Amino acid sequence: MTYLDFEKPIQDLEGELEKLKEVASKSKVDLTEKIKELEQHIVDKTKELYSNLSAWQRVQVSRHPERPYTLAYIDYVSNKTFIELHGDRTVADDKAMVGGFGDVDGQTVMFIGQQKGINTKMRQIRRFGMANPEGYRKALRLMKMAEKFNKPVVTFIDTPGAYPGLEAEERGQGEAIARNLLEMVQLKVPVICIIIGEGASGGALGIGIGDKVLMLENAWYSVISPENCSTILWRTWAQKEKAAEALKLTAADMSQNGLVDGVIAEPLGGAHRNPTEAFETVKQTIKTLLSELQSQSPEQRIEDRINKFSAMGVVHDLDAS
Repeated sequence: MTYLDFEKPIQDLEGELEKLKEVASKSKVDLTEKIKELEQHIVDKTKELYSNLSAWQRVQVSRHPERPYTLAYIDYVSNKTFIELHGDRTVADDKAMVGGFGDVDGQTVMFIGQQKGINTKMRQIRRFGMANPEGYRKALRLMKMAEKFNKPVVTFIDTPGAYPGLEAEERGQGEAIARNLLEMVQLKVPVICIIIGEGASGGALGIGIGDKVLMLENAWYSVISPENCSTILWRTWAQKEKAAEALKLTAADMSQNGLVDGVIAEPLGGAHRNPTEAFETVKQTIKTLLSELQSQSPEQRIEDRINKFSAMGVVHDLDAS
């Protein structure tokens, strides 16, 4: 288990627990009660720490190396029936963006999402979940396929941003993302978007327009990462914690400001501590929302989608006098 800086008290307690269990297994002394007390103390300490996380600490949890990624959610939610589809039929198959059909308890769903990679080699291949234009064009192709066959779309968002390379700009990164925004708002099928980790900039928004946009409890969603914001405003990464607070990027902030439709609770200590519980919660949320959205007509869903995103933001009129 990898521990974050602020989890040092939990790490110390769990170290004590391992030693206590080792002593109990090697001796004839009954330490059952002591072990139970220490386990409860660990639970209490974890609750205490995670109920008071700062914005920057939430960002750290969202980046935890053991946190489950998109394909892990898709495999569980689709009961391992996922059939991945490849390519944008123009340039290439972007490994940072995955998508395909899967079965959710009898309901066929088009899944799309960014995949960061589970080890060093795969992270390089998938560019840490940062998609090129062909990734967004592949996503749009799959959404249009889902619309053709009248199948709902579920997207999993987890990216530090769209890929910033020169080649990406040359192939139309901005246009590809903008095209997705235009097309997603008009899709006739239900669209559910879930931010499972990092949701940064247009890289996240490119697959983030839906009837329902949800965030996991320890995910973040913002126009820019705290580090990059700090670099622009203070010319150093040292103010990243202050930037994280100012950006209001946590799930609670986003929900309070009406920028997402809901927050999905995570297991105690984050999704990485109990992935199965996190997967099951997400699955049940998807099933509930699909049932709700499919009861509406396509025209009503599109109208509601447009109205929702059009109402976001605040406009101040300056008094000319």
